[in-house]
Amino acid sequence: MTQTISREIHLASRPHGIPTAANFTLVQTTLPSLRDQEVLVRNLFMSVDPYMRGRMNEGKSYVPQFEIGRPLEGGAVGEVVESRVTGIKPGDIVTSSLGWREFFIAPPRELQPVSSQIQPLSVYLGALGMTGLTAWAGLNLVEVKAGDTIYISGAAGAVGSVAGQLAKLRGCRVIGSAGSDEKTAFLRTECGFDEAFNYKDGPVLDQLKHNAPDGIDVYFDNVGGESLEAALAVLRLHGRIIACGSISGYNAEKSLPGPSNLFNITTKRLTMKGLLVFDWLDRQAEFRKEVGDYCQAGKLKHKETVVEGIDQAVAAFIGLFQGQNMGKMVVKLT
Repeated sequence: MTQTISREIHLASRPHGIPTAANFTLVQTTLPSLRDQEVLVRNLFMSVDPYMRGRMNEGKSYVPQFEIGRPLEGGAVGEVVESRVTGIKPGDIVTSSLGWREFFIAPPRELQPVSSQIQPLSVYLGALGMTGLTAWAGLNLVEVKAGDTIYISGAAGAVGSVAGQLAKLRGCRVIGSAGSDEKTAFLRTECGFDEAFNYKDGPVLDQLKHNAPDGIDVYFDNVGGESLEAALAVLRLHGRIIACGSISGYNAEKSLPGPSNLFNITTKRLTMKGLLVFDWLDRQAEFRKEVGDYCQAGKLKHKETVVEGIDQAVAAFIGLFQGQNMGKMVVKLT
């Protein structure tokens, strides 16, 4: 039997501040022969996501930390090459959390079969993957409804761009912020946002007040920091905050001070709810039905930034913190 040679990315050291290429190693490995109840998969696409930065730190977190000298993990979509499992055959398309490698062997419990009819297959990492589920779950978490005005920070990213489109489909007025004029144009013209502004053009509070003079009902927080403080000032009475991410502080080497106006939560009787997508996995079928129908009907745009080759995966990951992606950042492995 021919042995399978694979390349994979290992964590070489724990980053301090923004990760660098020196924190990672590209390793070539030979996979063992397939045993009974195992499947050999060739990854076609893998995901890089901001949350992975937290898994590179030392200490406990809400997800297991990456180990030094071991392969990283993350969402991936691949094709079955060989199978010793009844019901899984070569050519089947599966998703897994075993990204950051070209090939892998796994038992069937670590694989989720998906349809090859939906193209591109990388959509299972974006609009129909964990980032899409995160956007959908966030809107459901605080019961976003028709007539709401919602502000989304990091709106041109994988989660924000889908959240904004889903909110529009619900009948909301949607405002987004992003880090370039190209991205704000993308939000308005392709994603259908009502307003979008470049947070680098001036204080976020001033721009948010300009775009939402009557206030906002919901804030979808992907950024934290200045954006959260601005939203707290502009939220209406009984407003809601979806606490999804805080990318502005992910690479901070010491704790950053919180917003100075948190007392608005009391005076405005605001609701702020934390969101972890793992709590919503039991509703994944419901999500894929609703959002899959939108995708197939052309009502939801799936924007990707595609980088080719596992040797470029680290650069793609670091690029997330430099604003290099529009929509979902994926790495094509074949």
